[in-house]
Amino acid sequence: MNLLAFDTCFDACSVCVAQRRQGNVVELASALESFETGHAERLVPMIEEVMDRAGVSFADLDRLAVTVGPGTFTGTRIGIAAARGLALATGIAVVGTSSLAVMADIAARTLNPREPNEDLAIAVDARRGEVYVQLFGGSDCEAKSPPMLIPIAEAAQLGDGGPLRIAGSGAMAVAAAAASAGRQAAPCLPRLLPEATALARIAVDLVPAKEPLVPLYLRLPDAKPQDGKSIARA
Repeated sequence: MNLLAFDTCFDACSVCVAQRRQGNVVELASALESFETGHAERLVPMIEEVMDRAGVSFADLDRLAVTVGPGTFTGTRIGIAAARGLALATGIAVVGTSSLAVMADIAARTLNPREPNEDLAIAVDARRGEVYVQLFGGSDCEAKSPPMLIPIAEAAQLGDGGPLRIAGSGAMAVAAAAASAGRQAAPCLPRLLPEATALARIAVDLVPAKEPLVPLYLRLPDAKPQDGKSIARA
């Protein structure tokens, strides 16, 4: 199985072409660039560059994979739109998963071994005293909650109250809230971001979507149409 994976959810754009060989996922080529804006301009050229280095064409691909969010509105939308467009044009099956699950895969591989019964939370600063968070447990990093947007204090209470390892840009704030409530919690990997290479590892075991993928925003957009205002037309 050959697959193309890409992520644009947060402050980076990453692409990976990988191949499943006898149960193992082998990276053929990848790229990651960090920036706050410019995902729309760089994603397609990065896909072309990585596929060229991997020596793979769209005719060789069996699967597309993309992170569906949470993330920035623009970044998440760009990734989903690209995946839907490529799937429509090529007929290649597409799979999606949360950006937080991809980050958990990276963190789990970086932090192993963890303490017994220690859960892993991925917490990304969403501002306004909130975090995007998802809880994982076990050596296989099984999801124990869906992706959520909740206040920092609530994130500190996730799970059964046991020891907690927290990774991501919101880790320090959640760990401090947990510690103030008497819970053992350790922050780590504050610069953690989703990476397409990790997405590729996850994607080989995902079931292709039957319906077009939609963004997982979790927060309503700040911009709203003005009531009673007409749209100017040229």
